[in-house]
Amino acid sequence: MQLNTTMAVNRISDEIWEIPVSEKPGMLVPARIYATKQILTAMDSGVFEQVTNVACLPGIRRYALCMPDGHWGYGFPIGGVAAFDPREGIISPGGVGYDINCGMRLLRTDLTLADVQPKLDALMTELFRKVPAGVGSKGFVRLTRQEFDEVLRKGARWCIERGYGWSEDLQRIEERGCIAGADPSKVSPHAVERGIGQLGTLGSGNHYLEVQVAANDRIFDPATAAKLGITGHDQIVVMVHCGSRGFGHQVASDYLKVFEKAMKRYGISVKDQQLACAPFRSPEGQDYFTAMNCAANSAFANRQVITHRIREAFATVFGRSAEELGMHIIYDVAHNIAKVERYEEGDLVVHRKGATRAFGPGSPELPDLYRETGQPVICGGSMETGSYLLIGTDRAMHETFGSTMHGSGRTMSRAQAKRSVRGDQLQQRMAARGIIVKAVSMSGLAEEAGFAYKNISEVVETVDLAGITKKVAELRPIGNIKG
Repeated sequence: MQLNTTMAVNRISDEIWEIPVSEKPGMLVPARIYATKQILTAMDSGVFEQVTNVACLPGIRRYALCMPDGHWGYGFPIGGVAAFDPREGIISPGGVGYDINCGMRLLRTDLTLADVQPKLDALMTELFRKVPAGVGSKGFVRLTRQEFDEVLRKGARWCIERGYGWSEDLQRIEERGCIAGADPSKVSPHAVERGIGQLGTLGSGNHYLEVQVAANDRIFDPATAAKLGITGHDQIVVMVHCGSRGFGHQVASDYLKVFEKAMKRYGISVKDQQLACAPFRSPEGQDYFTAMNCAANSAFANRQVITHRIREAFATVFGRSAEELGMHIIYDVAHNIAKVERYEEGDLVVHRKGATRAFGPGSPELPDLYRETGQPVICGGSMETGSYLLIGTDRAMHETFGSTMHGSGRTMSRAQAKRSVRGDQLQQRMAARGIIVKAVSMSGLAEEAGFAYKNISEVVETVDLAGITKKVAELRPIGNIKG
């Protein structure tokens, strides 16, 4: 097996591969990669370098992990997971990402493809009008600084209190849409300036709003699907992928500079400056943690306002209220975040960078609605290939700190994708396949072509076979909005 690394990579199972601590000076724990042979051989060299760099960070426990969607990222690989002892370990913005609480939300409806197909173009036009997309886009919610501080403290709850959603929504969001301990005084004025007008906006890059179909023949676990609200029969669902926008980006930028200086004071050295960090319990570490929680809450609020606008758009096009259309949230989950969670070793600071929480059945953090099934996991594919709904497992709790993949993962740079296809050609090609795409930028659309990503089905099959997540349903796209 020819890999893009000279390091020894040992087979633990057909889906788990381990790089031992002997392969790089300074490694404190082994590095583990979840992948099939085919996915592993295609992984870029940056994954092997970065996951082993993470394994050298102070206070790391068990393993540095990378999921099958793994590819080169900033500091951690995308798809990276690592847990640190809160007393001896660190916190690192490179293990969270610039787009703090970039995450996924999935809504169900009672509509079918037959209901939506005749009005699909009108629906996508209305969604494109209601949900601003693209670089620098602004939302319809106008906030004072005091009100924005409340958003940062309360997250999605602030939105519900102002009529941008239903009270039941909070039960279907990770942490009920609000992470405790957010302190707006720890974010810079520049971060506030960048974020205060962006509530209810998609942004650009790989963020999207997608109308999808759940067909009967692509439901793998009908009983669990029904408990999650997926009944098949060409049922229409809506998926949203976005995060904290410019606000989270600025929080990350601000604290990377703080941590570069702090490392000298604490005598910390790292293999890569992109892994700049500080002891979790240090003043700098706690300041970043509370600022990161602000950004996470802003992302929950952002997706909540987008949900409100999606419901409005559907109601306008179909002439019935969102309640009558059965537009309930299935779940909302973060995939760029660091959180304190309890495992066998006690409390750990778990970093997930392009990786999704996947808590198993019985987890006390889950709402009663999903205590029996395990946590819904939303895995977004490319806009050409479809996405998946899965559930977390007990095995994930023991092996991967309750974590799994978050998407398909890129195999091609954005620049290379743009050289390979024109956006308008891609748009026409997708229209011929019955997928209507509304995009702010044609060059941005070209960056997200399906061939620039891994095979989503193989990525999902990997975690299913490994037992850390179980497939529930595949969701096929029929309409997409891109920034």
